Amino acid sequence: MYEVEVKVPADHAAVRERLAELGAEPVDAVVQRDTYYDAPHREFAETDEALRVREETSAAGDAETATAEDDSEDTAGVTTTELTYKGPLVEAESKTRREVETAVGDGEATREVLDALGFDPAATVRKDRERFALDGFTVTLDSVDGLGEFVEVETEVDAEESVESAREAAFGILRDLGLDPDEQVRTSYLGLLLADEDAGGE
Repeated sequence: MYEVEVKVPADHAAVRERLAELGAEPVDAVVQRDTYYDAPHREFAETDEALRVREETSAAGDAETATAEDDSEDTAGVTTTELTYKGPLVEAESKTRREVETAVGDGEATREVLDALGFDPAATVRKDRERFALDGFTVTLDSVDGLGEFVEVETEVDAEESVESAREAAFGILRDLGLDPDEQVRTSYLGLLLADEDAGGE
């Protein structure tokens, strides 16, 4: 499975208006806490891979709404956990990667397994995320701690041969939303945060 994704910095208020005009359907609103791991047997920064444990908490319904500043997930709704492997970028025009993901029943046990095998937590990315469905794509409005507001347009394809057509369709969605594909950011949120930290230390 390949995740075809394009991402640009954008003002959410204007994008929400365009989503409504285009008839996009709201999917959900969540808070995500992504913990990325370093491997004991190779450097993910060099191989352009990633191993991530994602805890996702519903920010909708009767439960108290979670915020990215609130570490207490007990009162923020239902939390699910996923383990994800992301392979290297497969093209220069988008953030498309091979992705393998599975739900796990116990996030703490998963972290203990990774720790026992020598995988060390490297960094955590936290964000508020709103998702919309539009023309077969998921449009996501992300507010990322320490980085600001972004819009992602993504879909999944089974074969690498389908990546180009999916990417061009994603660019079309960006244009429909009043956004410029040329402003695409191919660096992950993790990479952007680490770059900011490095710059701050200089």
